[in-house]
Amino acid sequence: MKRPGPLLTLLAGLLLGLFMLSLDATTGTRSASSPYKEKSPGVTASPTPSKATASPSPSPSRKAAAGVYTGRTDDDSSAVAVSLRGGRAIAYFCDGHNIESWLKGTVKDDGSLHLTGDHGAQLNGTLKGGRQIRGTAEVGGGHYAFTLDRARKPSGIYRANSQVAGARIVGGWIVLPGGRQVGIVTRDGKPSAAPVIDPGTGAVTVDGQHLTAHPVTP
Repeated sequence: MKRPGPLLTLLAGLLLGLFMLSLDATTGTRSASSPYKEKSPGVTASPTPSKATASPSPSPSRKAAAGVYTGRTDDDSSAVAVSLRGGRAIAYFCDGHNIESWLKGTVKDDGSLHLTGDHGAQLNGTLKGGRQIRGTAEVGGGHYAFTLDRARKPSGIYRANSQVAGARIVGGWIVLPGGRQVGIVTRDGKPSAAPVIDPGTGAVTVDGQHLTAHPVTP
């Protein structure tokens, strides 16, 4: 029996070598791609949306406390009114003769108030359950304690600002529950007791001139 010739032996070895190279290339490709997951064509990963920073809003206690609080000082010498809205406050202190002050400030989350006005005037108080404000006022060199109850219209704070006969007229009024009014009108800075206003319309007559007093809110 004749043995295979050298040519056949060489050809068989070449074919075997090509087969082994093809097998190694296929195995290597699979091994290299195995740690990663392929993304589907046309699909793009969406970035995680960042959370928008919400602007601070008044606490529920401050929202519930919005409104007007009116009353008199403990010594019954003066009237005090405070109007609250959106965490802000404006107040009017008036003795109905020659002492008055407009004050502004904020209401903190714990219900405390600190208001300031001209000439070093201050008003400090605390909300009590959204129904009452208890505090003190420093106005015109005097110290006054007060308790204010939440009031309904037409109770509140009113203000008029106009020119009458060449003089600047500024009027402030506190309308208390029951209709009692305490106010001061200044004529070029000179104070005197204010005439009565109509709380329903704000109409008031000052030195023969018809003016309108408007409710005051923060």
